[in-house]
Amino acid sequence: MKLMGRKHRQFFRICAVDSRSPRDGRVIEEIGSYDPKIPDIDARVVLNQDRLAYWLGVGAKPSVHVATFIKKYGPTGERLKEQTEARDRLSLPKVVPPSPEVLYVPTPKPDPNAAPPAPEAAATEAPAAEATPTEGAPTEAPAEGTAG
Repeated sequence: MKLMGRKHRQFFRICAVDSRSPRDGRVIEEIGSYDPKIPDIDARVVLNQDRLAYWLGVGAKPSVHVATFIKKYGPTGERLKEQTEARDRLSLPKVVPPSPEVLYVPTPKPDPNAAPPAPEAAATEAPAAEATPTEGAPTEAPAEGTAG
């Protein structure tokens, strides 16, 4: 396994390497990957089954950790079904719940430097005396006996 990634975010590539090369040195072929930060345990390991079978067939010896991955997720692995289900769940889009209803919206504080509102709004309104009566509303009848 070749260590990649950064501090507190490791990522490993499962590689075929010469036993004399360093851990993160030159590789012959990359066979898969292991991401320990994925929450679903069965979705963490991805292996190229064909190339893995080839390298094991020509006599490659896996490390202790890679041997565990091969036992679980290799060509005849114990957890292949769980791995495919986990990888399918991982490929689904993320479900984001709707945002909650806003309970409180603060009102802005009045600006002490701002000018007071203009009295234009009151001048545009019609006076109440000039308003026309609405339908069904009682109207005032002229008084009897008065001449005008």
